Amino acid sequence: MAAMEPLAPYAGLTPDAVLDALDSVGLRGDGRQLALNSYENRVYQIWLEDGGAVVAKFYRPERWSDAAILEEHAFSQELAEREIPVVAPLVIDGASLHRHGGFRFALYPRQGGRVPELSDPDTLEWMGRFIGRIHAVGALKKFEHRPVLDIASFGEAPRAFLLAGEWLPADLLEAYRSVVDQALDGVRRAFDRAGEVAAIRLHGDCHMGNVLWTDDGPHFVDFDDSRMGPAVQDLWMLLSGERGERIRQLSDVLAGYEDFMEFDSRELHLVEALRTLRLIHYAAWLARRWSDPAFPAAFPWFNTQRYWQDHILELREQIAAMDEPPLWPA
Repeated sequence: MAAMEPLAPYAGLTPDAVLDALDSVGLRGDGRQLALNSYENRVYQIWLEDGGAVVAKFYRPERWSDAAILEEHAFSQELAEREIPVVAPLVIDGASLHRHGGFRFALYPRQGGRVPELSDPDTLEWMGRFIGRIHAVGALKKFEHRPVLDIASFGEAPRAFLLAGEWLPADLLEAYRSVVDQALDGVRRAFDRAGEVAAIRLHGDCHMGNVLWTDDGPHFVDFDDSRMGPAVQDLWMLLSGERGERIRQLSDVLAGYEDFMEFDSRELHLVEALRTLRLIHYAAWLARRWSDPAFPAAFPWFNTQRYWQDHILELREQIAAMDEPPLWPA
């Protein structure tokens, strides 16, 4: 079987270890901790003795270099300095990245909010405006230490990992190999149709779990997957439903987005290709993390016969979707 990460990477991250980490930067927890919804890292809301609260993110060991984490922090701080509503890490004693007990961690202010109502055109336009502002800043310079969203890292490498290991049931192995190869061929054709599009600094994982909505609008959290890539990567996850509905949603998003950032319509050729890459990457991500006890507990349906049958069907549907005309705003 292909290699996975070390067993139980967070085994030493006990509640006491979390409090000791806070204490190492001069913050005193009152003992109350709430684990927040995160699997790649470990994230806790921690109440402090002074009556406040912070959110602590403990980075998965060996995933990112220090330079890549600091580049993520610098990007979110750059956005916050321009009064764009992102939740940036706290700087304590001149540092945003800290170490204690073998873990690297960052602290964030607590930010409440709810899931945005994406059925509301005004909400979509509002989201588009703020993503446009993020991208206007993201286009000013490049990441030096964070990866690029490309076919090799999000498609070819995950495919190779899954086929090298004993993940696929024997009776589905050839079906998967055939369909994933067809899907990646479709992705390559889509990128060829789009041509040379600009790569900018992105949020990278702009789904609704990473947006907190308040009466003042959205707050964007968790830039952990920020990377270089096409702007449409941060837009397509806002679209759902039938084709006509997605076209209307796209029109609303771009109405706000283009107040701050010009959108290259050639990138619309990439929407279904990026969705396809996300499906391939997600399956391999679960497989790579399967030795972490949190993953079998949270995703018990993964690596079952039914899961792989459904995954193959999803990829077949994406092959057809990539051959359809791209979405164009109304």
